[in-house]
Amino acid sequence: MNNRQRTLAVLNYQPYDCLPLVHFGFWKETLERWAAEGYITPREAATWADGNATDVAISRKLGFDFNWANCFGLNTNLLPPFEERVLEELPDGSRKVLNSNGVVIIQKEGASGIPPEVDHLLKGRKEWEEHFLPRLQFTEERATIPEETAAYLRRGEWENPLGLWCGSLYGVIRDWVGLVNLAYLQVDDPLLFDEMIETVGELCYRCVERVLQTGATFDFAHFWEDICFKSGPLINPNVFRAKVGPHYRRITELLHRHGIHIVSVDCDGKIDRLVPIWLENGVNTMFPIEVGTWNGNIAPWREQYGRELRGVGGVDKRVFACDYAAVDAEIERIRPLVELGGYIPCPDHRIPPDARWENVQYYCERMRKVFG
Repeated sequence: MNNRQRTLAVLNYQPYDCLPLVHFGFWKETLERWAAEGYITPREAATWADGNATDVAISRKLGFDFNWANCFGLNTNLLPPFEERVLEELPDGSRKVLNSNGVVIIQKEGASGIPPEVDHLLKGRKEWEEHFLPRLQFTEERATIPEETAAYLRRGEWENPLGLWCGSLYGVIRDWVGLVNLAYLQVDDPLLFDEMIETVGELCYRCVERVLQTGATFDFAHFWEDICFKSGPLINPNVFRAKVGPHYRRITELLHRHGIHIVSVDCDGKIDRLVPIWLENGVNTMFPIEVGTWNGNIAPWREQYGRELRGVGGVDKRVFACDYAAVDAEIERIRPLVELGGYIPCPDHRIPPDARWENVQYYCERMRKVFG
């Protein structure tokens, strides 16, 4: 079996010869540290991206088979993006910058993580119609797929699984508007709130439809949201079910008609209250199942929803900063989860800067001995 066949076998509760070893990429700072330590080259640190040739090379050095975020899809983002520009130089050396999403952020040299947001261009219908709606239309610029690429996608001869990128139906709107502003918007201007979701949903549908019209074949489909935190969703689940659920259903029904039945969603945080909404709308694979402080785990979901629910993730990435004993203990913790079937272990987010190269390598070696 190749990794593509193994992955589909695991997620479809079929026999397989060994468990595929999967990761979810790295922080930029992680790769810079590993380059400084001599494990990878500076060029590899600078050129890495999900699923590209550098990603494959680093995966092999560590012992992983592939990155789950290896997806092909059309551009479902703002097109063109806003031109990034510095708005103000601040006394402490940081800068106010308008980013590609139309959000004003604080950038500070050497800082890692998500930069603070201090303002948003999108404040209401005026800005929506002038700056955002025109950038969210399905155009020939988005729809063009080179014939060479289309032919490759039709052949389906790759070794590792390839996903079809389906975009984001709500998280991306939160990025443009801001968490607090979006919470107010659904009450202050419900028509605009609905229009934003309708516009994004239609664009994602058209992009997925266009790729599938080429005859391309994929092993799974993948959405992104990131709309939860450590205590639960950043949106009322009833609102999510009523407003966003139908767009998920429309896209997943299209995927099913083209033979794609494994559909995953990337959402950090405590997702428990959104899991049933995704399931009832055709999204059956939860990713990356963050362990966090709340001990995210596929087991209670499986007990509640049965074998229709799958998972990729759930390995506590924090053990990579510890020692071999901590890695061993984490592997033993997930052993009964693997035995449930329909589950592929994967570090529960990007591998962070405090991760020791030798610990990650040891994790891969031990996983192969235990599950391979």
